[in-house]
Amino acid sequence: MVLTGFDKIEKEKIENLRFPSDEVLTDESLKSARRVNLARALSLGNLEHAKIRIYFEDDSSCKMVETTVWGVTDERVILKQGLVIPIHRVHSVEI
Repeated sequence: MVLTGFDKIEKEKIENLRFPSDEVLTDESLKSARRVNLARALSLGNLEHAKIRIYFEDDSSCKMVETTVWGVTDERVILKQGLVIPIHRVHSVEI
């Protein structure tokens, strides 16, 4: 399922983005699904180097990146080259 209204961005440009501190999701079930999907994306990234889509929002607009997830902490999604996206700014993860 491709979400509409999200502009595709190259992962290398993520380091130049600014992320507000507020959460983009209000529904607890969506937050839980996001956590589950990030865990699956991490497993796929480490085992198969599979690329997934992360739909997220910075301080100016909604964006989508196709990338491999290298790590997930309590607060961040870690991508190749040490790039990070705050979990609270992630709308959805498409595996």
